[in-house]
Order: sequence, then C-alpha cells, then structure tokens
Amino acid sequence: MENKITKRTFIKSLVAGLSTTGLLTAIDKSFLTSARGQAMQDDDFYFIQTVRGRIKPSELGLTLIHEHLMVDFIGADKASKDRYNQDEVFEVMLPYLKEIKDLGVTGFAECTPMFLARDAELMKRFADALDMHILTNTGMYKEPYLPQYAFEKSADELAQMWISEIKDGIEGTQIKAGFIKIAVNPGSLIPIQQKIVRASARTSKATGATIACHTGHGVAVMETLSILKEEKLPLEKFIFVHAGSEGDIKYHLAVAEQGAWVEYDSISPGEANRYIQLIKTMIDNGHEDRLLLSQDAGWYNVGQAKGGNIRGFAYIIKDFIPLMEKSGIDKNLIDKFLITNPAKALRIPIKSGEGVNPEGKLKSTFGKVKSDN
Repeated sequence: MENKITKRTFIKSLVAGLSTTGLLTAIDKSFLTSARGQAMQDDDFYFIQTVRGRIKPSELGLTLIHEHLMVDFIGADKASKDRYNQDEVFEVMLPYLKEIKDLGVTGFAECTPMFLARDAELMKRFADALDMHILTNTGMYKEPYLPQYAFEKSADELAQMWISEIKDGIEGTQIKAGFIKIAVNPGSLIPIQQKIVRASARTSKATGATIACHTGHGVAVMETLSILKEEKLPLEKFIFVHAGSEGDIKYHLAVAEQGAWVEYDSISPGEANRYIQLIKTMIDNGHEDRLLLSQDAGWYNVGQAKGGNIRGFAYIIKDFIPLMEKSGIDKNLIDKFLITNPAKALRIPIKSGEGVNPEGKLKSTFGKVKSDN
C-alpha cells in the first residue's frame, strides 16, 4: 500500500474524526500539530504492517491495540476453518467495528493467535469493508493451543516460520502479520514457553516486529524480560499484555523502567476506577510514554450460536475517555495513550533485522506445518 498521505492531511482528518468523540473538545489544535509532528518526525523510517499492506505510523490514528474479533478454544489439534462460517462471523461482527469506526477509531490490532481462530483473510475482509487499519499477528500461544510441532521444533525453526508470516504472508496469502503474539504461563516459565519467548525474540530481531505477550503475572514478565535480554532484544519491542491482572504495581513500574510497554487492556465498566488509578500511578512515576490502553473485547466464540455473548468495542471511547477526563487526566495524555503510543509500539523499522540460523525453512498452514526440506 503506497503512503501518499501528508502530515497536514493526516492531522486534518484526525481532528475531524476525534472531534465526534469529544476527545478533542478542549485540545488546542496547535498542540496536535506540534505533538504529532514531534512524535512522527521519523515517519519515513518506519511502517505499520496492516492486513492490507504497509502504512506510515502517522496514518494509524486512534487505535485499540488489543481486541478480538473471533476466537476458538477447541484446542490446536482440532482447530480448523471448517468449524465456522466466515460469512456469519462477518455479518455478526461488522456492526461492532462500524460503531467504533464511526466514533473515530481507525487502528485495530486483532490479537487472536494461530490455532485459536486467527483468520487473516477474514481480517482483510473487515478492513476492506470499513477502510480500517487492522493488524493480525504471528507467533504462538500456550497449551492446549500449541501444535505438536511446537514441542519438536527448535526456537530457530519456529522463528523462521514466524519471520515468513511477517515478510511473505500468512497461510499462502499475501496478507502479512504486523506483530508477534505469544503467551507465557503464570509463575516461572516452563520450557516450552521459554522456547516460544526465545523464538519471538529472534523473530523480532529479524523483522523489527513487536512482541505482544499474554502475561498478567509479575514473576512471569520479569523472567520473560530476562530471556529477551539474553537474546539482546531491545525491550521497547515488548508489550506486557494484561498488566492490569498483576496486582502488585511494582511490576508495572519495573517493566516501564526497563523500556518495555505496559498494556492495560481489560478496561470495562466494573474495572474503570481501578484502571484510572493505575493510569494515574504510571503518570505520576513518569511512565506515560510506555502506557497502552485497550479492552480485550469482541470475542465471537466459534461453536456458540451467533458467536455467543459479544462484548462491543465502544466502551473505552464513549465512556472511559470521559471518565479519565473527569478524574483529571490531561486530554493530551489521553491522546498519547490512544494515538501516539500505539503507533510507536507497533511500528517496524523499514531497514531491520538480524537473521536467525534456521534448521529448515517452515511454512505455516491453519493447523499443520510444511517443510521445504
């Protein structure tokens, strides 16, 4: 996708889109010009990889960085695209995306990993229908959502497969992954999750893509960061997913202090006040540049009638932003959490990469692996 948008055009469209949400009610437009100009001054050196192709970071706009359109918890050994009807999923979930698009959301990171109903072609269908910047991912989750070959292959072999999904495309398509989604178990990391962390680090080093790691546990995140350091990966390429699930704020602060991203992504009505306090603590400790916000919403569940109980994506825009403002959180910081920081977290250097030493080049399928050897 060619990037022909100018900064002037971007700022103009940004203001028009966000004004409808009330987010920019009292923000000086001169701030937008200076802040966006400063944040995106190296725009030409990075890109965001969406399911429709590359865009500049400045084009991503108001972004929900951790959401799900569809999931399937049947297990890796039974995962299949035959288990759902793409047309039905599209029909059910399109209104939820359209609602947030009408509220000014233009960026959307779909975090469902492979073997849990990741469907790159369906994501592109949504992106085309709504002209949204949707990202999908590569990487692997944890048991029982790991295929047998995840235990048998080396970290380098797994990395090579994931590198291919970022550079060449997913499952025989031209649709490329825009970030790496993995998971770790709570507590000390078991061997298979250690290997997946190492594979993700090598994938990130080879491609420049960011790792979003389902964590939610202080001991686990610190061990994960230790492995990433051993792999010599800059920690700015790591997102502490579900950080709000860890009740001890010292871990949130420690992750941010090391340069990684802290993601509060389970924002909901029942948790709103708690998350506002967490956000204020991060701000008070000078970590507003390392903070990401989202909802972990959506969740069309394969196997349930019409996807079961869908949770919409609009709460954070319609309700939580006003709550943050009312609590005294500066509108400029809200702008940073939902626009500037996601673009920085997801951006990929145009020239990047140290290669891995693969033990065989692998190509992924929905639930199988093929070897070129």
